[in-house]
Amino acid sequence: MAARCTCTVFLTVLALFSALVVTFYGAGSGVTCPAVSLALVTGLLSLWLWSLRRRDGGFDRRVCVLVLGDIGRSPRMQYHALSLSKHRYNVTFVGFLVNVLNYIPPLLIRLCFVVLSVGPKILTYVTKVIIQSLQLLLVLLRMEIQSHILMQNPPGLPSIAVAWLVSVLRGSRFVIDWHNYGYTIMALSHGQRHPVVRLAKWYEHFFGPLASHNLCVTNAMKDDLQKNWGIKATTLYDRPAAIFRETPLKLQHELFMRLSDAHPQFRSEGSEEVKVEKTVFSVRDLTDDTVTLRAGRPALLLSSTSWTEDEDFSILLKALEEYEGFVKGGASLPSLVCVITGKGPQKEHYRKLIDSLQLEHVKICTPWLEAEDYPVLLGSADLGVCLHKSSSGLDLPMKVVDMFGCCLPVCAVHFNCLHELVKHEENGLIFRGSQELAEQLKSLLSDFPSSEGRLGEFRRNLRTSRGQRWDDNWDQNVLPLITTP
Repeated sequence: MAARCTCTVFLTVLALFSALVVTFYGAGSGVTCPAVSLALVTGLLSLWLWSLRRRDGGFDRRVCVLVLGDIGRSPRMQYHALSLSKHRYNVTFVGFLVNVLNYIPPLLIRLCFVVLSVGPKILTYVTKVIIQSLQLLLVLLRMEIQSHILMQNPPGLPSIAVAWLVSVLRGSRFVIDWHNYGYTIMALSHGQRHPVVRLAKWYEHFFGPLASHNLCVTNAMKDDLQKNWGIKATTLYDRPAAIFRETPLKLQHELFMRLSDAHPQFRSEGSEEVKVEKTVFSVRDLTDDTVTLRAGRPALLLSSTSWTEDEDFSILLKALEEYEGFVKGGASLPSLVCVITGKGPQKEHYRKLIDSLQLEHVKICTPWLEAEDYPVLLGSADLGVCLHKSSSGLDLPMKVVDMFGCCLPVCAVHFNCLHELVKHEENGLIFRGSQELAEQLKSLLSDFPSSEGRLGEFRRNLRTSRGQRWDDNWDQNVLPLITTP
């Protein structure tokens, strides 16, 4: 009822405003003001009635999950879709279809096609926003009426305004899941004072409070939304999906063998033995199919990234150079294989830096993993590294959540609310620069491969302090928002 009242008010105001505009411009055309106003109001009311005409008995069980970006790089929204499906909701997933994770079941996916433009930057940006707005509006209005539209922000320009408009027109509830603030991400490359950044900030502040419900990723963001935006949000911490767990030795070996085909860092050096299959980490006895880890294996260091401005990988590279110096200086430390997964705009820049390094005891590779291989590699690693620095200081890195799901200790770079996830000296360590990270690597790996040192202690802490998985967390915090009238 409230949604219909809001819709009526919205259309009435829009009709009166539009009528005034048309009357002003049509004053000399011979068309009377009442005729113009009546035609316009009739048209707008027809649009409203058309948008409501397909509401049926299945309305309450339909939810649209919206990401104006690559669905494959939005795991949290995929988990939303999975949870809704498990509760027998019919989910329409709207977004760019570039990399969809293979463990997502078949869902109805409507594509918003990527807009490619040329010309001055400001012109291409405005053109992109306008065309994406029209595309998204068309997609949302053509689908069956949804009881809820659940949208990720960022990116929120223009999706917040379009999703809100469609929600008003069709009587749907509009839910924003705040992962961060879009304008703070834009400020990384343009600066806080750039007109586009200031416009994006105003846009989020104006349209954000119009949502029916709001979710966010940290308590720090919840407090900030309440204090500075007037938005009451529910904190839904990221939790690992069930696929993120410690990997059995046999699966580890199979993955290492596949990776060794393309990446020599995984290959075993030395003579081949007929009845043994080896990688640099593992050995498989072909006579009885048993797999063991090699006693003198290197430590497997893992980081994942989107190669964007909010992650400074020069910190890790400098730390690895210092670690190399420790080994050459006589420290009793294992060799390292550092795997950095992911792809993004700055990958080639860092690839060139990596190729320029002269390292003997540290090997670095940057593979792009298949979706099903990523959790297997996480569950096989010895230590994770996270270089994510929140642009707002209010969100948490999903990659660390997944690492903890695999009981993988983490070294993470400091930012304001990181303590909500990484507990220093309990499940990992927090560093502020490359030298501190190098010292942490030296300390944690000094007893490798023994499980009796600090690294083993952190892993045991993760095993015994596992919190809720995603499903229970979602059922507790989101399901009530969806089911409440």
